[in-house]
Formats: sequence, structure tokens, C-alpha cells
Amino acid sequence: MTAELSLYGLYVPTLLLLSILALVCTRVLGRLLMRVGFYRLVWHPALFEFALFFILLGSFSTLLTNRG
Repeated sequence: MTAELSLYGLYVPTLLLLSILALVCTRVLGRLLMRVGFYRLVWHPALFEFALFFILLGSFSTLLTNRG
């Protein structure tokens, strides 16, 4: 994984961008799972969303490093 990206001359860590992407995906999936009623089966919703965030962050990071 590259250490940082240049956005209009401003260097931003790649992990920050991946974290923002994972956060947005976690929110979308959380709302979708709430509508379906999945959270009735989950013991601790906040802990579940925390784990989902890190699963998505790890997946995005792995996809970025193994893309070529």
C-alpha cells in the first residue's frame, strides 16, 4: 500500500481515505441491516458495527495492496 496520496498538493495518508470509505460503507450496511431486522439477532449493535468497520477496512486495505 502506498503511504500517502497527493490531492491537489496536499498529502493525505491512504489509511485515512480507506477509513472514510469503510465508515461510509459501515453506515450504509448498518441502515440496510436495521431495515431488514438483523439487529434483533445481534447481542450488541455498537460492537457489531465496530467489528464491521474493521472488517471492511481490512478488506479494502487488502484489495488495495493486492491489486496488481
